[in-house]
Amino acid sequence: MSGDNSMSERPWLAAYPEGVPTEIDPSNYHSLVELMEQAFKAYAPRAAYSFMGKDSSFGEIDRQSQSLANYFQSLGLQQGERIAIMMPNVTQYPVAVAAILRAGYVVVNVNPLYTARELEHQLKDSGAKAIVIIENFAHTLQQCIDKTAVEHVLLCAMGDTLGTLKGALVNYVVRNVKKLVPAFDLPKAVRYKEALRQGARAPFKRPAIGPNDIAVLQYTGGTTGVSKGAVLLHRNIIANTLQCEAWFNPVLQNIRKSGEQVTSVCALPLYHIFAFTVNMMLAMHTGGKNILIPNPRDLAGTLKELSRHQFHNFPAVNTLFNGLAHHPDFNSVDWSHLKVSVGGGMAVQGAVAKLWLEKTGCPVVEGYGLSETSPVVSCNPVTAKEFTGTIGMPVPSTDVKLVGDDGQTVTELGKTGEIAVKGPQVMAGYWQRPDETAKVTTADGFFLTGDIGTMDERGYIKIVDRKKDMVLVSGFNVYPNEVEEVVAMCPGVLECAVVGVPDEKTGEAVKLVVVKKDAGLTEETLRKFCRDNLTGYKQPRVIEFRTELPKTPVGKILRRELR
Repeated sequence: MSGDNSMSERPWLAAYPEGVPTEIDPSNYHSLVELMEQAFKAYAPRAAYSFMGKDSSFGEIDRQSQSLANYFQSLGLQQGERIAIMMPNVTQYPVAVAAILRAGYVVVNVNPLYTARELEHQLKDSGAKAIVIIENFAHTLQQCIDKTAVEHVLLCAMGDTLGTLKGALVNYVVRNVKKLVPAFDLPKAVRYKEALRQGARAPFKRPAIGPNDIAVLQYTGGTTGVSKGAVLLHRNIIANTLQCEAWFNPVLQNIRKSGEQVTSVCALPLYHIFAFTVNMMLAMHTGGKNILIPNPRDLAGTLKELSRHQFHNFPAVNTLFNGLAHHPDFNSVDWSHLKVSVGGGMAVQGAVAKLWLEKTGCPVVEGYGLSETSPVVSCNPVTAKEFTGTIGMPVPSTDVKLVGDDGQTVTELGKTGEIAVKGPQVMAGYWQRPDETAKVTTADGFFLTGDIGTMDERGYIKIVDRKKDMVLVSGFNVYPNEVEEVVAMCPGVLECAVVGVPDEKTGEAVKLVVVKKDAGLTEETLRKFCRDNLTGYKQPRVIEFRTELPKTPVGKILRRELR
């Protein structure tokens, strides 16, 4: 399983479905801008996004993003500057991505549910000079903006793209009825529509953008507890978009033959690299439509929206498949057109896959990816009729091998090793952290994923364990060090440790074990402290008090024993 291409070296090629090429050519496009602009032209009248009952065409996304690109340039930002996006799945998200890239800047995807502490770290680390943010989270930005390099705030509202009347109504309900916009004070912020107006009149200087320019900083938790930016170049994301297109091709071509537009459910958040590439970029490139779901945790609302559409493709995490399949409104949706259900982000459970197949007639094909790989590394064939319990095989132009603790390639079938990946989708490194980059790169240029797996004779990979102490909650990485660092700042805590525990709903949950310094410290005090400093999925589900923690002779806490 090393770099040379003989069959025995890459057993999975023999198992590829008909119509899937073994290689893709990312040099077909010089940049993501070229890929997007071709799509804007080719599919101009087609619907690209459906949001709250309103369709936006490729042509509209083209026009709005060009105006916004002009606006960004008018701010005097230098090429290569970073612009953050902090929004749920709203139409302004893809507009902002296209605008930032067209104007020659770098997209920094931010989780909109971050606390001020988490947001501050990401803005400081990326050095972002501007941010596109939805007003619902402006109060979070207000708390930390003075400690960052951010000079320009572009403020969006839920109703911005819905037309004058409906937009005003939606904004009224969001602000005044549901009270989803806490008071904030950002005096220099410019509203989205105003930026479009200004941009429509501003000049545009087309920047020279090449395949090796940075497109996205995709933040991933660090084993050191600090979130790091995976540097994804234009060619990395182009490659993964083309790899996904090749892999989905057996199903996509049949839908197109029937004269339908390929329609995907975009319930995964666009700031997550899975949705960024597999929903947004792939649909952009192939002329598909995305149904934007701004809050998938609202299962009833999600099903209500889906009941208005016919759709073919549904990328999701196990938690979402499970939640929807068990919901009483499940049958209000027409699932008969669904051809591909891609599971990623976290392990898909066999019981959930079985239920999903029973209820929709469409099997879950599980894939595997990481922020560092743009994200897709491997996937089960989309033509599969059943759930395999594996993460499938490497996608085109991708090499995967297993590496033993001794650093040698594992050649024996069924033996475990760390999954290592080489391919055009692998990141250029971690943003301004050569030391961290070196730790995950082998001498022969493979990226070490930190996941332990086995490979069978056909090249199917199964993950059996994780090398890192990471906890995977509904597809989101939680790094124990980060949670421990926060909890350690809570008055009354002597020491603490965090581990993952199995959870039926989320796969894993965070368990916090605390030794008190102050006997009066309560669980509620700790929970409130965590709520104030950690976004939802990082907060401990289980809290346990102990008199001491298990440690090595040198005093390192043994998380293994706590598990």
